[in-house]
Amino acid sequence: MGDAQPAATIEPAKARYAMQRACDLARRGAGRVAPNPMVGCVIMRAPGKIVGHGWHEGPGQDHAEVMALKEAGAAARGATAFVTLEPCNHTGRTGPCAEALIEAGVADVVYALADPNPIAAGGAKRLRAAGVNVRADLCEEEARDLNRAWLHALKHKRPYVVGKTAMSLDGRIATAAGESQWITAPASRTAGHGLRRDADAIIVGAGTVAADDPALTARLDGDIRYPLRVVLDSTARTSPGAKVYERNRSAKSALLATTRRASADRLAGFREMGVEPLALPADDAGRPDLDALLSALFERDVHSAMVEGGGEVLGAFFDADLIDELHLFIAPKIIGGGKLAFRGDGVAALADASRFDFQRVNIDGPDQHWIGRRRETA
Repeated sequence: MGDAQPAATIEPAKARYAMQRACDLARRGAGRVAPNPMVGCVIMRAPGKIVGHGWHEGPGQDHAEVMALKEAGAAARGATAFVTLEPCNHTGRTGPCAEALIEAGVADVVYALADPNPIAAGGAKRLRAAGVNVRADLCEEEARDLNRAWLHALKHKRPYVVGKTAMSLDGRIATAAGESQWITAPASRTAGHGLRRDADAIIVGAGTVAADDPALTARLDGDIRYPLRVVLDSTARTSPGAKVYERNRSAKSALLATTRRASADRLAGFREMGVEPLALPADDAGRPDLDALLSALFERDVHSAMVEGGGEVLGAFFDADLIDELHLFIAPKIIGGGKLAFRGDGVAALADASRFDFQRVNIDGPDQHWIGRRRETA
C-alpha cells in the first residue's frame, strides 16, 4: 500500500502538502480528544488553493471535516477533501462526516488511514455510493504514527504507555540525599512538558509525590493543561493536599490508585478533596497491579498514559513489559550513588535488553534526548 494518486486536477506535490497540513492540524487535538482519534482535514480547490481547514478539538465538538466544510462554505462544492482518517459513517455525539461531505458537494475525498473502528468505519463505501471519488493511503505512515496511541488502545484495550525520565549519564535521577532539581537543562524540561500535554494521563508513585510534590501539569507558552494525574499509592500515605491532587474548572479529577491496605479514613480524606480512590488488586510486592490499572484507565477513556517516575514505578512498568515508548533525557553529569532511573529486577539476559528501537533527536542545550519505540517483535 503506497501513496494513492490524487485527483488529476491537483498535482501530487500539492496533494501531499495538503495531507501533511491536515496531519499538522490533527496534532492540535493531542491530549484532548480521547477516546476519539486525532483527525485533521483540508479542503482544496484546483489547482491548489486551500479553502477550508479543520481539526477535531474533543468529544462532542465538530469533527475535522465539519469544521473545514464550515470554513469553506460554498467553495467546498466540487473541491477535494484531504482527511487524515477515513470519514466516519456513524452517528454519535455528532453526525456522520461522510454525509456532511456528500451534502456539501465535495467531488473527491482522499484519506490517509482507513478507520479500523467497526463502529465508525464504512465512510469510504458510503461516499462512493453517493458518487464521490475516493482515494486512500496518501501519507498513511504519517497518519498511523500520529494516532499510534489510539490505534494501540483500540487493538489492545489498554493505554499506550510512554515512559519518561530525566537522568545523569550514569542513570541517576537524584542524589543520595534526594536532590533532583534540576539534573537536565531547560530545553529538556520544556520537551517533557510537551509530552505531558500530549498524554491523557500521567502516572507517578507515592515516593515522587512525597519527595518533590509535583503538580504534573503541562505548562507551555503560557498555557496550562491538567491531564488526569494518577498516583500509585498502595496505602494512601500521600497527603490529600499535595499539588498533584489540586484541580480547577479545567482540570480532570486526580486518581488515587491504591489497594485494600488503604484505610477507610484515609480514603475519605481524598474523596473530600475531589480525588477518586481506585482500589486495585495488589501484586506480589503489595503494590497496585499495573495490568489492572491500565484496564481501569482504558475504561475511563485514557488512550495514552505517561509514566513519569520515580525509579521504582518506571522499573515496575519495565519489568512488566508494559512500556511502549521511552523518552530519556540525559544530562552530561555524573552523580554516583544516588537514585536509579529504573529500579526493579531488570532483564535476566542481555538478549532481552533490545526490546526498543532507539533514535537520538536534536534538542537545544547540552542534553541528549533518546526516543525508544517498542520493536514489533518484542
